[in-house]
Amino acid sequence: MVESETGPEDEPASLEAYVHARLPALLRYAAVVTGDRTLAEDVVQEVLARAHGRWGFISRTEHPEAYLKKMIVNEYLSWRRRWSRVQPVESVPVPTSDLPDHASRHAERDALRAELASLPRYQRVVLVLRYYEDLSDAQIADVLGCSQGTVRGHASRALAKLRVNARLAATAPHAGAEPRVVPS
Repeated sequence: MVESETGPEDEPASLEAYVHARLPALLRYAAVVTGDRTLAEDVVQEVLARAHGRWGFISRTEHPEAYLKKMIVNEYLSWRRRWSRVQPVESVPVPTSDLPDHASRHAERDALRAELASLPRYQRVVLVLRYYEDLSDAQIADVLGCSQGTVRGHASRALAKLRVNARLAATAPHAGAEPRVVPS
């Protein structure tokens, strides 16, 4: 016998199935309660996150949707109480942490992927196996079925090309930058 996705009275057995079936209705309800679609989405997200850990209990109640709707109302009211204590300030303080900017790390990673993509296949594979997989020249040669000298040659040419590209990028004007006009 195949076990169905629904339990008694056609209520979904898992929270994922329940959310898939009833999320639009819960969002509409929360939007009516809060009067703000964005706030409604935040409230429903918080409620579902809390309901995840208690879904075994909630799903066994007589009306799980009524239970979730009560949670939505309580969450909305607690947001109101929470936000009523927040005092607006004229300016937002600038964080002074020395943490690296995540956007720059992603940009650097994307630039590296683009540079690797510009290399011939064997050179790219050699660099990935050497620096990403941390394999020795002998191990790379075994994977590629070539000599260690060939591996070193591919690596040398690939690194030389990447260095040249880095130098060119450092000396080239930024793409999209407008030429500077000096008044006469």
